[in-house]
Amino acid sequence: MEKQTVKKQKVFLSLEQLYLSIFAIILSLLITALIMLVSGGENPINAFQALLAGALGSKTAIATTLGKTVPLLFVGMACAFSNKAGLFNIGCEGQLYIGALTATATALAMQGGLPRFLVILVSFLTGMMSGALVGGFNGLLKAKLNINEVLVAIMLNYIMKFFASYCVHGPMKDPKSKVMQSPSIGQEYMLTKILPKSQLTTALILGLILAALLYVFINKTGAGFALRAVGENGSAAQAAGISMVKTVIITMAASGAIAALTGVTEVFGKTGKFVDGFSPGYGFTGIAVAVLGNNHPVGVILSALLFGILESGAMTMSYVAGVSTSMIKVMQGLVILFVATPELVAFMKRRRAK
Repeated sequence: MEKQTVKKQKVFLSLEQLYLSIFAIILSLLITALIMLVSGGENPINAFQALLAGALGSKTAIATTLGKTVPLLFVGMACAFSNKAGLFNIGCEGQLYIGALTATATALAMQGGLPRFLVILVSFLTGMMSGALVGGFNGLLKAKLNINEVLVAIMLNYIMKFFASYCVHGPMKDPKSKVMQSPSIGQEYMLTKILPKSQLTTALILGLILAALLYVFINKTGAGFALRAVGENGSAAQAAGISMVKTVIITMAASGAIAALTGVTEVFGKTGKFVDGFSPGYGFTGIAVAVLGNNHPVGVILSALLFGILESGAMTMSYVAGVSTSMIKVMQGLVILFVATPELVAFMKRRRAK
């Protein structure tokens, strides 16, 4: 009877969060429409129709949308994973940069007739390991010295990003290019395209598999239970014999490894090289993706898809309806505001209770 009551409570909370997310999206659309009318007199209906047509109106448009969804899927899962343990990984931006840089350097070092699968596998693993080291270091400082993980992550973001920038301005710079980038890893080492002449690759399949694995880990394993217990009430979890230090370090390391995949798949799926400043802020958008998706793997997939649709359809909305692409940022900001406000309040309450 008690188990049934707990299960019903969990279902109620999930539905409540789902309704909150839907309400936030609808309210953001209404306010954005009002801003369009007041600022320029554009027809919001035409603008939203153009947005959907640009994102989902053809096979190529859908492929573009899914291609833009992939990095948000990885970074959203990285943020959601740490959030489950009550940790705020705002360092995903730095982790994805160092992951991309390390994976690129590995692929360049392994040139020379090695099997394609081996080069890709080792490059992915080294990229993930570098992200895990950065995230794990942050977790170590949090667990051992009780240093705020947010402050450390923000500083590490700058260190990792500027270190990567130094590398492609110096030792890793492509001598044949005027752009600050590394040499190409080679077309033969790129991920397979799902749709030819598009940026949609098998990285999408990898992201979906990872989401399924995270769901099983979080909800069906003892380690996942420990992670959730620490997130719900750290003091009670510690009293029950769960190691706070171990859980915090491993969680932040795993989150960093997942975040690194964002950068790795951008290199191996799209650019084919490390390009300075390639991320438009994926690490920070991922926070919003995780919050909107209620830190649930399925929710993160849908949330990442929503943001992908907005990004993909923005240009079509701009030249068809005459609406600035900046309006998409306004819409995204409103969604984040309406969803994150109650979540942040609850998060702060949990932190005070520990």
